[in-house]
Amino acid sequence: MSNRADQPCFVLDQQAVSFEEGETLLAAANRAGHHIPHLCWHPRLGQSGACRLCTVKVDGRLVAACTTRATPDAQVENRSAELDGKRRMLLQMLFVEGNHFCPGCEKSGDCLLQATAYEMGMTGPKFEEFYPLRPVDASHPDMWLELNRCILCKLCVRASHEVDGKDVFAIGGHGVGVQLLVNSASGKLGDSSFSAGDFAASVCPVGAILPKRRGFAVPIGERRFDRAPISEQGEQRDGGSDDDGD
Repeated sequence: MSNRADQPCFVLDQQAVSFEEGETLLAAANRAGHHIPHLCWHPRLGQSGACRLCTVKVDGRLVAACTTRATPDAQVENRSAELDGKRRMLLQMLFVEGNHFCPGCEKSGDCLLQATAYEMGMTGPKFEEFYPLRPVDASHPDMWLELNRCILCKLCVRASHEVDGKDVFAIGGHGVGVQLLVNSASGKLGDSSFSAGDFAASVCPVGAILPKRRGFAVPIGERRFDRAPISEQGEQRDGGSDDDGD
C-alpha cells in the first residue's frame, strides 16, 4: 500500500507505514498489509493486550502493538529472531496449558493459534503438558463450547459485550483454574442468551466455539491457512472464517 504524502508514517522493519490519528501500530500495519503476529486482536473490537504475542520493539522498547498508538517516525521492529523466539515461548505455553490436538480438531487449517505456531517455526511443545480436565458443553442447539481449546484471548467476552450487547461470557477463577464462564443459571451455553448469529459465535481464533454439524464441510487441506501462510493474509474483517464449514 502506498503512503500519502500528507499522512504521518512509522517505520516497520525498514518499511514506511502510514497511520491515522489515534491508530495503533497493529491496526495500521494490518490495514497496510503487514503481518504482526496476534491472537487477541480484532479490528472490530477495542484494545485488550491479553496474549502479548504482538509485542514489538519501538525505538528499542518492548510494547504491545495492539495497544500502542503509532507515532511519526517511530522505528518499529517486528519480525526479528529475538521477538519471534519470545513468541514461540508464548505459543508453547498456550499449547501445553490446554488440550490442543490439532490433527483431530475441526478448526485445523483455519485456526489462528495453529497457523501462528507454524509461522513462528514451532515444531513441538518445549514444556510438559498440563492435560487439564475441562468440560465440553454441547447444550446449545446450534453451537458447542470446547473449553479444552480455549486460550483465554477474551475475544468472545469482548464481542458479546461490545457488539452483541449480551455479556454471555466472562473470565473467572484463579491461577491454573482460570477459565471461560457462561452467564446463565446453570453455567451452560444452552441456557444463556447466546445465538449462532452473534458476533461472539464467529470470533474465536481457535476451536473453542464452533457450529454444530459443520465441522468438516470444508476438507482439511483446502482451508484458509492450508492455502497460504498467515503472514500472507490479512485479518478477516467479518470475525469468522472465509470457509463455510468452520
